[in-house]
Amino acid sequence: MAFWGTTEMLRWVRPLVFPAVLLAVLEWWARTIGKDSDAIAPPTAAALAFWKALLSTGEGAILQATGFTLACAGAGLLIGTLLGLLLGITMGLSRRAAQAGFLTVEVLRPIPSVALIPLAMLVFGFGLRLEISVVAFATFWPLMILTQTAVQQVEPSLLEVSRALGLSPLARVGKIVLPAIVPRLFVALRLGVAIALVVAVTVEIAANPSGMGYALIMSQQSMEPQLMMAWLFWIGVVGYIINAAALALQQRVAVRMGEVLAGAGGPP
Repeated sequence: MAFWGTTEMLRWVRPLVFPAVLLAVLEWWARTIGKDSDAIAPPTAAALAFWKALLSTGEGAILQATGFTLACAGAGLLIGTLLGLLLGITMGLSRRAAQAGFLTVEVLRPIPSVALIPLAMLVFGFGLRLEISVVAFATFWPLMILTQTAVQQVEPSLLEVSRALGLSPLARVGKIVLPAIVPRLFVALRLGVAIALVVAVTVEIAANPSGMGYALIMSQQSMEPQLMMAWLFWIGVVGYIINAAALALQQRVAVRMGEVLAGAGGPP
């Protein structure tokens, strides 16, 4: 039992060793060699600035800015995911649809999402709709392409059986296609989550005067490196938490699907 406890403790401690060493080196550098730097602040000063921002209720408050960014990223991801699933499944099941949409997809897909900001500003102005539209555009393409690829890899015999049973296209998708591509969909969703957060913060830095990205750029323009580093650290923590939650959900669904398949294949 003691050995198990030590092993468990080491498993949790090992990933923290390198970040701790990195922070210690940065703290030493910022207080000795780089003490006159206007760009890098000691991690302890950043931690204090983070605590003050956490207790603040002003426009750049941590929780308020985080909520705005996550709301925009989540809404944009939802729109991009739904449209990506719809078009990806359609193009995966229909060769004619894939051929008809190939040129359009290949022309629009390489456009960087940030290049859409000027157009989105003209159409939506500043605020939620601007950010949501750019995030939706950025997340749509990987979701659509990965969904199309996953559908094309579904066992053809399963689709033939569904046709022989006379299933409607909607029933075919719900009973055959979606269960078969769930594992790949979660990979696409985790990718979309990461893209959504990155693009949301980028839009706020470049154009939208709200959220974590705007607070980050304002701290830089105010010559507050300790607050800027606090925001950088917090954005990284938020991204880690979101990715961990998506991974936990993926594992939970995988376990549940395994139980369902085991029950279906077991004795009556």
